[in-house]
Amino acid sequence: MTSPHSEDSSVQDMGELLDSVEELQSLRRGNIVEGIVMEAAPGADGIFLNVGHKAEGHVPANEMKTLSDEEISQLKVGDSVLAMVIRSETYEGSAILSIDRAAGEIGWKNLQKALDSGERISGKIVEFNRGGAIVAAEGVRGFVPMSQLVTAPKDKVRGAGKPDSDDQDAAENQQEEPPGVGRTIELKVLELNRTRNRAILSERQAVQEIRNERKAKLIGELREGEVRRGRVTGISAFGAFVDLGGADGLIHISELSWSTVTSPKDIVNIGQELDVIVYRVDTEEKKIALSLKRLQPEPWATINERYRVGDIVDSTITKLTDFGAFARIEDTIEGLVHVSELTTRRINHPREVVREGDAVRLKIVRIEPERRRLGLSLKRAEEEEGFSS
Repeated sequence: MTSPHSEDSSVQDMGELLDSVEELQSLRRGNIVEGIVMEAAPGADGIFLNVGHKAEGHVPANEMKTLSDEEISQLKVGDSVLAMVIRSETYEGSAILSIDRAAGEIGWKNLQKALDSGERISGKIVEFNRGGAIVAAEGVRGFVPMSQLVTAPKDKVRGAGKPDSDDQDAAENQQEEPPGVGRTIELKVLELNRTRNRAILSERQAVQEIRNERKAKLIGELREGEVRRGRVTGISAFGAFVDLGGADGLIHISELSWSTVTSPKDIVNIGQELDVIVYRVDTEEKKIALSLKRLQPEPWATINERYRVGDIVDSTITKLTDFGAFARIEDTIEGLVHVSELTTRRINHPREVVREGDAVRLKIVRIEPERRRLGLSLKRAEEEEGFSS
């Protein structure tokens, strides 16, 4: 007959055996497990992790390269680390684990999730080559083609535009670290192929998406007529683009100045900060129209502050018609010299007295700001100045 004590021992031995079996089965090759750091100062041989059930796993130094020296030095007892099982635990030794492979496996899953959902991810630029940039994202090395890069201009990329045979140029380019290396950027996942270890990413799409989000938010906040501070980001033949804080608005060339503008570059410069008026907001097309000139009063609105009837002013003939000649006294202020006000003699056409481009002295005989009309006289100016002389 078996004693109660013997039965208890058998139960205890069976429990220990089941624990050991469960322990060995739980650490299968390829599994990702959570381990607790068992030593505060990792050595050259790596670190040991407690992976539960009194089991121990060893992470060799060459399986934790994804951790920086600073991250490794900051590891302390009790810290939690994810690792992949490379070799299961045996009675002869601990399981062999890899932090690098765990990071890669989790990273690929995160990249796939980002591809499926359209979410953005962050990545750090590792290096540039002729085709684009290598980035570290989610523990995976991915590639951003040149056409999908925003960070580094093409002429700054290492080796860009250099012939392969030009060894001296290539060496000089390798010594000079291109801009953007080490920078963290936002990315969108374009293509994944785990079998070929291929991850194609886009910074351009991520940046555009961010700008679209900011623009939609900004458009919802903008009110027509309000003044905003912005920075000129681009200039074209038809106007200037101004960043209002994440979204660009356009100052059309006609809204740059009350005066005639030949080129936007005559008024603004790229990088210049300035105040603008929100002229129009199109929520459907998501377009923002801005105005610079409307910060100043329209010249016709203040003409009576500068001129009075009877003043004699310098002007330029701009156009001839059968009934008279138009003359400009300011960039945007033109008036009419009726044919009867050109000369005291009888004429058939204004060209008998003046031509386009002529600089003449004219007398103001009528000012009508509301109708934007100005009456001028050549003969009265000549009579008065001739009399005065």
